[in-house]
Order: sequence, then C-alpha cells, then structure tokens
Amino acid sequence: MAKAPAPSAPPRHVAIVMDGNGRWAKRRFMPRIAGHRQGVESLRRCIRACAERGVQVLTVFAFSSENWSRPEEEVSGLMDLLGKALAREVPELRQSGIRLQFVGDRAALSERLRRDLAQAEGQTADNTRMVLNVCLNYGGRWDIAQAAARLAAAGEPITEASLSGAMALAHVPDPDLLIRTGGERRISNFLLWQCAYSELVFSDRLWPDFDEAALDEALADFAARERRFGQTSEQVVRAAAH
Repeated sequence: MAKAPAPSAPPRHVAIVMDGNGRWAKRRFMPRIAGHRQGVESLRRCIRACAERGVQVLTVFAFSSENWSRPEEEVSGLMDLLGKALAREVPELRQSGIRLQFVGDRAALSERLRRDLAQAEGQTADNTRMVLNVCLNYGGRWDIAQAAARLAAAGEPITEASLSGAMALAHVPDPDLLIRTGGERRISNFLLWQCAYSELVFSDRLWPDFDEAALDEALADFAARERRFGQTSEQVVRAAAH
C-alpha cells in the first residue's frame, strides 16, 4: 500500500495531558505539590520548544473539572502555584510573542484568580507567534454541553458546524497531535469533540521528565503517520501530489 510522504512541517496544534506529577514526587519521597512545581518547569521547557519548532497552538490540560475531588490541600496548593506562575511567566510569554488563553469554566474559581487570568490574557492578547491554551476547570463533556446550551439559548440550530463554533476552543484549529505523559492510555475527558481526528501519542515518561527529546520523539511519531480523514491511502497520495 502506498504511503504519503511524511510532512515536513510540525503539527499546527499540539495538545498535552500533563500526567505524572504526583507519582514523580512520590518516587522521590516528596509531597505531591513538589511534583506540580517541577511540572511547571517542564511546561516552560515545552512551551519554548514548541515555539522554536514552529507549532502554532499548544493546549495543555492543567486542571480538570474532576480534579476538585482531590485532597483540599493539593487543590489549594495548585491554585496558589497557578497564581505564582502567572506573575512569573506572563512577562516572558509576552516578550516571546506567545498569546495566553485560559479555557474552562471560571465560575468556580476565586474572584481574584479570575481577575488574574483576565489580566494575563490581556497582557498577551496582541501576540501572534504561538497560542498557549491552558485548560483550567475544563472537561470535554462540559465543553459540549455548554456549547449546546449556548446555541439552544440563542435559538440556533445545533449542527456539527454550529457546535464547533460554540466550543471553548473555537478560536484555534482542532489538535493535530494529542500527547499524554505518565503511561496512561486514555484521554480522560479532554477535548472530546476536538480530538476526533487527532493523532494520539502516549509517553511512559512522567510529565516532569518530559523534555525536548521526548517532544521530538512525539513529533517524529506524528510525522511518520498517514492522516487519511476517512479517505484511502491512494486518495491521500493523489491529493498530496497536487
């Protein structure tokens, strides 16, 4: 069977489930929040690496709607860590040309955090090098439900196109590549609608250990795949030749 040549360009949109912070810390006899702190450092590396490799959109799963059920101490620590990370990272993101967007239900967040999120978005709103979506209090089922509710409230017909336009990530194309670290083989209610045709790569590395080399392995895996979107291999080859 003929195969299409591997694309030379990187995926436009990379989505990542950043899993394994707690296990990374546990293996080192450290509190779980220490793993989350190290996870922030890994995210900094990944943002920089994606921008350098020409990725246009990076979407990361920072806090799911199910994560509220974790121990209160861990949730409080995560929210505090987010606030500190914003204060430290936003100036660098702005200087690097990266636009920051927070995606998810903000109603359950504190008023101060909601204000900080909006301020961070405003400070990077004019950047065009790469979009960084941070999914916070996000769930794929919530996203579909809120999109349908918005359309119903407006009296608009619910179709694939209208739902796509009402989704929380309607401002960016769907992910080409979804990476999950930590060894699990599931997507855990992340971008259920948007990842219908995404290529999936599962890494056994815990998120704090996911470095530039691991990212390049995932990108190489993606480049070797044939994306058919329901077509045959022969159709894909013919389309690529024109």
